[in-house]
Amino acid sequence: MSEALAVVETAGTGTPVPAVSGARQFWRRLRAQRAALVAAAVVALLVLVALAAPLLTALEGQDPTTYHPTLVDSARGGVPIGSFGGAGADHWLGVEPQTGRDMFARLVYGARVSLGVALAATVVQIAIGVTVGVAAALGNRWIDQLLSRATDIIVSMPLMIMSLALLAIVPSSFPRPVLVTLVIGLIAWGTIAKIVRAQTLSLKGLDYVSAARLSGWGAWRIARRELLPGLAAPVITYAALLVPANISVEAALSFLGVGVKPPTPSWGQMLTAADVWYQAAPQYLLLPAGALFVTVLALTVLGDGVRTALDPRAASRLRVGTGRKDTTGTENAPGKAPENATDGSTRGAARSANEKEASA
Repeated sequence: MSEALAVVETAGTGTPVPAVSGARQFWRRLRAQRAALVAAAVVALLVLVALAAPLLTALEGQDPTTYHPTLVDSARGGVPIGSFGGAGADHWLGVEPQTGRDMFARLVYGARVSLGVALAATVVQIAIGVTVGVAAALGNRWIDQLLSRATDIIVSMPLMIMSLALLAIVPSSFPRPVLVTLVIGLIAWGTIAKIVRAQTLSLKGLDYVSAARLSGWGAWRIARRELLPGLAAPVITYAALLVPANISVEAALSFLGVGVKPPTPSWGQMLTAADVWYQAAPQYLLLPAGALFVTVLALTVLGDGVRTALDPRAASRLRVGTGRKDTTGTENAPGKAPENATDGSTRGAARSANEKEASA
């Protein structure tokens, strides 16, 4: 279907100019939210650290798996020797208790596992959810009922309990990060399927979709060319909110001992081993917990900013009920032109004259 170029006229000149595209409007609304910009910068920094983990550890001269038994005090149960957990020029954030493994190296490599698992699981969830939701909305009554009931079953499944059961029975030889990704992605796609189905049903009644159907297009061509672009905003919004949730799930599974296994570093796994060392070596607990908290918070704020930027009604909702003051300090209701002081005094004088004539 061809798309017409929308034009608007500038106020007072009548000169037609191209309307701002959807992408430009999205970036303009996103840039107007300072919290979302800060969160995006934090997320970008975390992703850069995760990608550059080998380079950063090479600069430090350490790796996440090498043991340093000489850096821990075996007489005290393996507490790191020195202040701040043995932090220094050779070990920037100190070492782990008992093992002496470098904390900085395990922290940056743990970011790769946590972010990678969360992003990959989100992709799996979106792919399955969009496919099932669109198929249910475009199929006949029986297909819709079958897929909707299957979606209800998936939504009703407790994610943590099902994940614990599946991860416990899979052989340990299977790559654990891949397994955690598949388990999270295959269990938690029900909500996005419901959202996509509801949105697709609302889009089916629009004129341009009806025109495409009357022109002889098939169901999947209509879905690919007409419906998927309309589904982009809600899907991207929900995906932005899924990533921090998946990071928390991966950390919880690793914390419970069924997620990523040593020696592969993970923030949740580091928290599991730190629960008995938080008094003797508090940084062993605070570093992964702080990294996890900052990551989830930044992704949540960014996801909320993306939702607001993609929602064309967000800006109008913010303006509803807010009056604007003109240069004279008088407050005006939304949608009304400001009245200057001269017009107000003229109306007052005319009203007084009319009242005097009526009394006479």
